[in-house]
Amino acid sequence: MADVANRYPENLPGKYYVDNQCIDCDLCRETAPSNFGRNDDGGYSYVYKQPSSDEEAKLCKEAMEGCPVEAIGDNGA
Repeated sequence: MADVANRYPENLPGKYYVDNQCIDCDLCRETAPSNFGRNDDGGYSYVYKQPSSDEEAKLCKEAMEGCPVEAIGDNGA
């Protein structure tokens, strides 16, 4: 499970975040490309835009549930 204490600093404040367990598999960026981006230097994903619609929220949740290493967190905000 993702740990907010280990979240990457690029994550925008809000409900979703990616922590340091990310293996750069690209699943979240494919599932919710409007919300997840890639740090090319570090080789990991992060949340560059928090969901602003029901559809984006649905896709972010889907990405979180599909993450193979559980690196996407939901802080309940």
